[in-house]
Amino acid sequence: MSEAEAVAIVLLVGGMMYAIFGGADFGAGLWQLRPPAGELGARVTRRIDYSLTPVWEANHVWLIFILVVLWTGFPEAFGAVMTTLYIPLALAAVGIVLRGANFAFRHVITGTSLAWATRLFSISSVLTPFFMGTVVGAVASGEVPPDGGGDPMGSWTGLLPLLIGAMFVATGAYLAAVFLVHDARAADEGDVAAHFRRCALGAAVAAGALAAGGVFALRADARFVYDGLTGPGLPLVILSALAGLGALVLLARGKDDRLTALGRRPLAVGAVAMVIWGWGVAQHPYLLPPEGGSEGLTIEAAAAASGALTTILVVFGIAAILILPSLGLLYVLSQRSLLE
Repeated sequence: MSEAEAVAIVLLVGGMMYAIFGGADFGAGLWQLRPPAGELGARVTRRIDYSLTPVWEANHVWLIFILVVLWTGFPEAFGAVMTTLYIPLALAAVGIVLRGANFAFRHVITGTSLAWATRLFSISSVLTPFFMGTVVGAVASGEVPPDGGGDPMGSWTGLLPLLIGAMFVATGAYLAAVFLVHDARAADEGDVAAHFRRCALGAAVAAGALAAGGVFALRADARFVYDGLTGPGLPLVILSALAGLGALVLLARGKDDRLTALGRRPLAVGAVAMVIWGWGVAQHPYLLPPEGGSEGLTIEAAAAASGALTTILVVFGIAAILILPSLGLLYVLSQRSLLE
């Protein structure tokens, strides 16, 4: 394995972590768009706030990590993406700012202002992952030329980018609901857990339907990635499907025995993680796949100088030793309700 491929794996790890933790964070915001009426709705909102507050900023560290690794490790690919997809990326960034500001503001305001802050928080939680998904879809469908400067509008408004954007939203909603079922059960809030269980089942069905539609869109608009997913990436796709089915069965049981409690979250996370790794295998050895007449851009061709790649790997190793355990401790303390 070359240094460039090792850095590409580091980039994929960051993408997986952001999809899981950042995705669940966005999904929790979606479930506040239309909470249940009455006292249950108020308790659902409190549960989301209580679960998000200690960790929401940490969840989005992974986005900065991805951008820095892409920028320093693969500057040519970074430039091509930024000069072609600056519209959806800018809209996603605006959504992140509005979302974070309104989540913070609504803890210190009341009345009409609180209602607007909650609404903006929820809408931004939907729009941001959607636009991020369109970026991934545009890259997969070959709409980003290696020299940059692709169509700023048409590149991300095709069927495949829009479907992947919707899948990002549905997947985040699904992960958030699964995590919130666990949190509500741990807090002995049975009716809140039942609400989020129904949400998780609905989001799983939506994500499955979008994935089925995405298969046909991939075959039509991103044949290289489609062939990779049905070739070398197929075992990971199958593992993802099995993990997703297992999580769905545990959710549908509606019970909270030890097996269900232990298996629900790992299976849901595993389903998402395996799709991301399958996508990485399918796209190898390209960062920008060869689609639509483009020759694409390989990992090796896009890589920065050897010194920069070595520095990234060293810094990642240090971060793995120092930062990952700290994040793990944060999540453990949050799950055990030991944080104020």
